[in-house]
Amino acid sequence: MSLIQAEQLTKIYGNGETAITALDHVNLNVNAGEFVAVMGPSGCGKSTLLHMLGGLDRLTDGSVRIDGQPLAAMSDNAVTQLRRRKIGFVFQFFNLIPILSSVENAALPLMLDGAGASKAKQKAAEWLTKVGLGERLASRPHQLSAGQQQRVAIARALITDPVLVLADEPTGNLDTKSSDEIAKLLQQVAKEWGRAVVMVTHDPHIAAHAERIVMMRDGKIVEDKHNSKSEG
Repeated sequence: MSLIQAEQLTKIYGNGETAITALDHVNLNVNAGEFVAVMGPSGCGKSTLLHMLGGLDRLTDGSVRIDGQPLAAMSDNAVTQLRRRKIGFVFQFFNLIPILSSVENAALPLMLDGAGASKAKQKAAEWLTKVGLGERLASRPHQLSAGQQQRVAIARALITDPVLVLADEPTGNLDTKSSDEIAKLLQQVAKEWGRAVVMVTHDPHIAAHAERIVMMRDGKIVEDKHNSKSEG
């Protein structure tokens, strides 16, 4: 069974003549350990799709199952819990808390879920080391480069051992070298650490790291192909 099973996803904003169809009967399955890039022009529904898969917004029609659990049938609290424990989010803006160190920022999701501070920080340190920041555990965001800040955000997304990582333009604020490093890190998240990764990007070079590329236009998937050029 696919980790993500999305069927006939439809999202309409507004009513009547002013209604805008952001997603138009989209079907998408993603397996565990698969790295999928979603591309398309601005306003085509890429970020809306990501929000629906992550339970950040409710569908107008259709269904999403994450690890076999149907989001539409779950209460808001249950969806929040699923999001917290099974889905990691990485955004274009790193959303780090300025007064916290790298290890404190990365530990936050575990602490919010009730883990003790020492256990959470120990696990945060392990993940920060895995993403190449073992020397910067005590650094605050302003002491880190943009690429390093995004690594902290990825460690934070992985600390709850999610089955799925959703990344919305994760390289949008980075220079070319850092963008390439983050794309390779997300590739590692999928291939070595077995998480499904769905990444929205407008950059073909970044998308080339994914094993599948999904093209969207006008709220629909117009192409879904295996990427023979993905490295590794």
